[in-house]
Amino acid sequence: MKPRLPHFLERKFVKSATALAVIAAVSAPYAAAACTSFLLQTTDGSGIYARTMEFGIELKSNALVIPRTYTLHTTGADGKPGMNWKSKYAAIGMNALGETTLVDGMNEKGLAGGVLYFPEFAGYADGSKTDAAKSLAPWDVLSWVLTNFATVEEVKTAIADMSVINLVQPQMGFVPPLHYTIHDASGASIVIEPVDGKLKIYDNPVGVMTNSPSFDWHMTNLRNYLKMSALNADPLKINGTTFSPLGQGSGLVGIPGDSTPPSRFVRAVAYTQTVAKQPSGAEGVRLTEHILNNFDIPKGWIQTGDDSKVPLEFTQWSTIADLKNQKYYVKMYDDQVLRGIDIKSFDLNAKELKKAPLSPQITPPAVEFAK
Repeated sequence: MKPRLPHFLERKFVKSATALAVIAAVSAPYAAAACTSFLLQTTDGSGIYARTMEFGIELKSNALVIPRTYTLHTTGADGKPGMNWKSKYAAIGMNALGETTLVDGMNEKGLAGGVLYFPEFAGYADGSKTDAAKSLAPWDVLSWVLTNFATVEEVKTAIADMSVINLVQPQMGFVPPLHYTIHDASGASIVIEPVDGKLKIYDNPVGVMTNSPSFDWHMTNLRNYLKMSALNADPLKINGTTFSPLGQGSGLVGIPGDSTPPSRFVRAVAYTQTVAKQPSGAEGVRLTEHILNNFDIPKGWIQTGDDSKVPLEFTQWSTIADLKNQKYYVKMYDDQVLRGIDIKSFDLNAKELKKAPLSPQITPPAVEFAK
C-alpha cells in the first residue's frame, strides 16, 4: 500500500475554466514553502550552487547516482506510461519518497539544479492536449534536464518544445506545484516556471530562487532593497549631532529577516552579493555553507497557531554542488556534518543506478586529542 498524506491534507484543487490546473490551493499548504536556493559566483569564473529542502512530511531521501545510458521514463496523462529516454550524462543528487527521480542534483558536466515549491502560482498543461513524446510530469523535469544537457543554453533551447502536465503524484495524493532552478559550470542560471499551462523561462542574473510569487515578481521586489552593502553606513549628522552605526553590519540594515519567500529571496541576494568571493573547491564550498546556514529552519520555528495538526515544514536536508569540480555535498537535519559525493569516483557507464541511504548521526562525533 502506497503511503498517502493524512485525509485532512487531501483537498480538491481549483481548476481554471480552460481546464488548465492552476494550483490555487494545494493539499498541504504548509508542506514546503520555505526552500531557498542560490548560486555563489566564484573567483575562477564558475559557481557553487546550494539549496535547503523544507517539507512537512518526511521525504526519506536517498542519494542517487544515475549512470550514462540508463533508461528513465516519465508518467504520462492519466497515469499511463509516458516518454522514455536514455541518460546522455551521468547525474548525482537527492530523491524523495523512494522514487527514481531527482529533486536536486548535478551532472558530470557541472549542470545543476533543484525542484522548489511554487504554491498558488503553478499552472500545468492539460496532458490530454499535449504531445506525449514531449510531456513531462512535474517531478520528472529535473531528471530529464540533468541527464540530457550540459549547459543552461542547451536547456533553454530544448525545454521550449516541452510541456509539464497536470498529474497527481501517487505517493503524495495531489499535484505538487513546482518550479525549477538550473545553473551550469560557466555561472549561467535560469528559472523555469509553469504558469497558465506554459513554461516561462527566465535568465537569472542574481542566481537566487525561493518560492511564490513568480520569479519576475521577486526581481521587481529587489528594487525595494537597493542599499544592500558589505560596507558600514556612514554616520548621520543632524544639527551638529552625529549618529553613528550601532556595531558592525549596518550596510545590510533593513534586509528582512523573516522566513517568507520574498524575504528569503532578498536575504540570499544580499549575502551572495556582499561576501568576499572564493575560488571553486574547498574554500568556496565552506563559504557557501556559511551562507546556507542562514536559511536553516528547525522544527517548530514555523507554526500555524491552529489545531489542524498540519505537518509543518523544517529543513530536512541541505545540499551544495561545486560545479567546476563536480563534487556534491549534503547534510541532514539530524547530522550537520557535510558529506561529499565525487561523481568522478563512480563508474559512469555502470548498468544500474546506485542509492545510498543517509542515516542520521544525531550524536556529534567526539573531538580527538593527540596522545
